[in-house]
Amino acid sequence: MKTTRLGRTGLEVSRLCLGCMSYGDPARGAHPWTLGEAESRPFIRRALDLGFNFFDTANVYSDGSSEEIVGRALLDFAPRDAVVIATKVHGRMHPGPNGAGLSRKAILAQIDASLRRLGTDHVDLYQIHRWDPHTPIEETMEALHDVVKAGKARYIGASSMYAWQFAQALAVAERHGWTRFVSMQNYLNLLYREEEREMLPLCRSEGIGVIPWSPMARGRLTRDWEATSARLETDQFGRSLYAKTGDADRRVVEALAAVATRLGLPRAQVALAWVLQQPGVTAPIVGATKLAQLDDAVAALSVTLSPDDLAELQAPYVPHAVVGHA
Repeated sequence: MKTTRLGRTGLEVSRLCLGCMSYGDPARGAHPWTLGEAESRPFIRRALDLGFNFFDTANVYSDGSSEEIVGRALLDFAPRDAVVIATKVHGRMHPGPNGAGLSRKAILAQIDASLRRLGTDHVDLYQIHRWDPHTPIEETMEALHDVVKAGKARYIGASSMYAWQFAQALAVAERHGWTRFVSMQNYLNLLYREEEREMLPLCRSEGIGVIPWSPMARGRLTRDWEATSARLETDQFGRSLYAKTGDADRRVVEALAAVATRLGLPRAQVALAWVLQQPGVTAPIVGATKLAQLDDAVAALSVTLSPDDLAELQAPYVPHAVVGHA
């Protein structure tokens, strides 16, 4: 496993990040397809054995149980300084006022709750999961700055939003001398490339590390268009990402199948290799519920797609409506 710097920071992260939304108590939260603790631990151990040092979760995943499972496994399997732990804040964690969002009250309460669940005194990357239109960005950025200055987070990052919002947050931090976002976790894959228009150029210009989520489109890129899975049938958010897709997306999947067949490679490796070769991408976030999926992901690091391969994969794409955060 190769490592790279996260944006312009000195932080070294593995070229792939293990996404941990799949690891959580299936009886908690809205993800009945998640793996419980005993089933999850072999995936975290295998990822470490393969050279992953970067692990991403969120407070809202399976109502906090993902953080608990990941935190205990990493504590058992690796020295704390050997891993980069990322988590997120924004989603609703309790009913009533102040149970969600990016107010100062919510951020300061949720960082402490995440640290308790993870079993650590700090996270390496603390990310806002989405934009909060109800809280001034100045309030959010100052609270995040205080989290860093208190030693509870080493760096801060953001996730899916409009490029103008991200630019505003960067400008506010610079204007006040507050801690700056160093990473953007956004939605990018062969079926959704709208980030190429503004967000990716902005990140390249500002030296922001890009850690795309769902690089294989929740598995849609790894199987025939008509095929389904338990997750596709029950993941309401995932289904919303493709509610209005059709023949154009089918043609992308068919082009991927053709290129993969010609190269003699699994579709998953080709789909991930495409994301890895996009300018400015630091470490795609890969999920795994089968151990072989981790091996496929690592194998993709050795795949180099030719200009002709890239052109064939990209040709069927048509503009999409913005999804994932709007």
